[in-house]
Amino acid sequence: MRKFSLLFACIFLLNNLFAQISPKEHFGFTIGDDYQLANFSQTADYFKKLSEQSDRVKLLGIGMTEEGRTQPMLIVSSPENLKNLEQYKEISQKLARAEDLSESEARALAEKGKAIVWIDGGLHATETLGIHQLIETLWNLVSRKDAETIRILDNTIILMTHANPDGHELVSDWYMREEKPENRSLQNLPRLYEKYAGHDNNRDFFMMNLKETQNMSRQLFVDWLPQIMYNHHQRGPEGSVVAGAPYRDPFNYVFDPILMTSLDALGAAMNSRLNVENKPGYTQKYGSVFSTWYNGGLRTTTYFHNIIGLLTETIGGPTPSEISLVPQRLIPNGGTTFPVTPQKWHFRQSIDYSVSLNYAVLNYAVRYRDELLFNIYRMGKNSIERGSKDTWGLSPNKVEAINQAYLKDQPGAKIANQQILPKKYFDTVMNNPANRDARGYIIPSDQADFQTAVKFVNALIRSGILVHKATSDFNVAGKNYPKGSFIIKTNQAFRPHVLDMFEPQDHPNDFKYEGGPPVAPYDAAGWTLAYMMHVQFDRLQDDFNGPFERIPYGELQKHQSGILASAKSYLINAESNNAFIAVNEVLKAGEKAYRIKTGDERGDFYIPGNPKTRNLLHKVKSDAGLEIRESSKVPENLTRLSELRIGLWDTYGGSMSSGWVRLLMEQFNFKVSLVYAKDIEAGNLNEKYDVLIFVPGAIPAISGRTGRGNSLNTGPDPETILSEFRGQLGRINEDKSIPELKKFIELGSKVVSIGSSTNLAYHLNLPVRNAIVELGANGIERSLPAEKYYIPGSILSADTDNKIPAAWGMPAKSDIYFDRSPVFKISTEAIASGKVKPILWFSNPASLRSGWAWGQAYLRDGVTAFEAEVGKGKLYAFGPEITFRAQTHGTFKLLFNQLYGHSE
Repeated sequence: MRKFSLLFACIFLLNNLFAQISPKEHFGFTIGDDYQLANFSQTADYFKKLSEQSDRVKLLGIGMTEEGRTQPMLIVSSPENLKNLEQYKEISQKLARAEDLSESEARALAEKGKAIVWIDGGLHATETLGIHQLIETLWNLVSRKDAETIRILDNTIILMTHANPDGHELVSDWYMREEKPENRSLQNLPRLYEKYAGHDNNRDFFMMNLKETQNMSRQLFVDWLPQIMYNHHQRGPEGSVVAGAPYRDPFNYVFDPILMTSLDALGAAMNSRLNVENKPGYTQKYGSVFSTWYNGGLRTTTYFHNIIGLLTETIGGPTPSEISLVPQRLIPNGGTTFPVTPQKWHFRQSIDYSVSLNYAVLNYAVRYRDELLFNIYRMGKNSIERGSKDTWGLSPNKVEAINQAYLKDQPGAKIANQQILPKKYFDTVMNNPANRDARGYIIPSDQADFQTAVKFVNALIRSGILVHKATSDFNVAGKNYPKGSFIIKTNQAFRPHVLDMFEPQDHPNDFKYEGGPPVAPYDAAGWTLAYMMHVQFDRLQDDFNGPFERIPYGELQKHQSGILASAKSYLINAESNNAFIAVNEVLKAGEKAYRIKTGDERGDFYIPGNPKTRNLLHKVKSDAGLEIRESSKVPENLTRLSELRIGLWDTYGGSMSSGWVRLLMEQFNFKVSLVYAKDIEAGNLNEKYDVLIFVPGAIPAISGRTGRGNSLNTGPDPETILSEFRGQLGRINEDKSIPELKKFIELGSKVVSIGSSTNLAYHLNLPVRNAIVELGANGIERSLPAEKYYIPGSILSADTDNKIPAAWGMPAKSDIYFDRSPVFKISTEAIASGKVKPILWFSNPASLRSGWAWGQAYLRDGVTAFEAEVGKGKLYAFGPEITFRAQTHGTFKLLFNQLYGHSE
């Protein structure tokens, strides 16, 4: 008996030693309890404990966040799989990249490999379900011993990734600050839940400005290349519980069709599981607004890499809520097969739905493991094959070209819906050599702003794109290119992403019904990154080769600019964005810097040479890859630059547009202070600032006039927030703020207004008016309706006056990001007198470069950016979003040029 008791005691101790701690034991509450949230510190500690206690979990830090926290990723699988992670990672990489791999070899690897599934949480931190379902799902996977869980662990490797630790800490602490549970709320956060981007952190995945984005992209597109990724969000459409796959049209035309049918299959598996478990309220397709057109989201960027990207938007939060009554959702249809009825809803129900959906995805990965692994290879191989031969991709523009070819032969004819046309018209367009897809792109290293081109190339590399670099000078198609040029060919697995970054997006004309209003894109309609960054490249439609060195996947590039010699003075090209980094370093050191006002070098920076400036410039030359020319003479017609005291508008809770500009200011070494509405109302602005920047959403429209601007809401009750944030409350208004801004400019200062904040021009009674109007029945001008004119986020081409200081360094034609942006008519007298100077305007009735521009002819002769004299100062009005999401490098100079003082 004593031996039995001793054995029992040993077993008891061993069981307790290796037992995993439950969420309730660690956090003190069950995940999903009403009015309870865990913060990141508590969660990180829990992740660590489970990784130490369980042989099913490996915890990794994948990088630092913007606020300095370690971003965690947990790899969950069977103990045997965890011992062989490198082997399975290599299999995943080989299949996804599909290089030099035959079909039989791919099938053998697919049999041998494990399905890699990414599940994340917390990207949008106020969507608290995301991270809490991740905690609960992790607990289920490490603690359950049922047959389904064991199958999942044996056949899959799950990458469970925390998408936003900083926001998690902020939001949970904010919610839990109230002692009384019923008083807890997610409302009125004092700042953005991602340091710079807030909600826009889910729009950074082709640019990868943010550290968190870079960390996750490395895992997704370079290291692991999962076959499935699942991105959890909130909240679902009213009258439903969860919106998920498959998604509404349009989908992007560069996708492999296998991707779309795979989305259908996985969406069906998710929907079916909820139906089997008697969990109603799943909506799909036209039941929600989510589509697969856009690139740049955590989910959507995966499509361009042949990864099945899943998004769910689920209702519920720690504070109990209600499912609304939406009568039209109560009848079952293809969008909602199992409607949910109105009822009270608790957080735990949303957690249970999420765990079920995760298990549905993982169970699908188990049952179709070899098919998923082979299909990502097949999609990659298809891309390689398409990029290795003459290919004609279909798009709305080509369909329209087919129609026009027919109509040219049939004057006066009309094409009816579903009309059959002779095949020769298809051949006219789709066999035209000029309409072929690109075989590759060359980015010459001798372009004026090659440093920005390198940033573009690094965005591709971070996204897993294969890039080559020329090891010597070469010639292609009769054109010479220098050593160091970059080559990106389309015969690679992620061809869809390559095309999407270089080629224009061709969004269809999408209307609710013929003659009706447009259906808004889920995000942007066009975003071609090479255009937004003003990268110069050549598009090659025939195969080409040369002295090209393959860059290893994920290896970032740096422009090697050599040693800076001692010289009497130095010149820096005005076309280079990184020139501003150098000039700011010089000015901060108390040294002199100038710009050339006339001649071929107009706008270029001139810096007198001495040991101090040489050392400063050498460091910038080395760090930023800046090209600096030595000069032995002083140019004529110089204007001396001086630092200005820069104020950047922000608001309580944080403006995303302001956050992105703040990131730019840091990247390019501008010192900036945040300015709030109360600071403006306090007056005496000239004593504190020389220039103020107002991003979209800052300046309201004039009372009684329609226009895009900020809301009338002035924020929360001051008594409900901490005293340190009360000075940030309020909104700019006509009565108190605008008079102070007018005085600020009139006394000799500058204001830069962007997007809707160009409303300030109307408040100042400048001789400008809205160009996008028509006369109503009463003879009064009104904004054009969307049925006639609609340009969601797209790229347009605008004429640019690069001879004036405001646009120094810009090309004569600029690609601009335009999102229903302001366009003006300026009085002839104002232009003739020089009181108002156009900076950007549209001389062409067809300005669209990428995206969707319905009724774009209305833009012709409209001015979309200008500078105006106001007393002794100036207002700069930029209708386009020249700093949009820190992506539009091509138009950054339109802001930077205004941030210096000038003197003779």
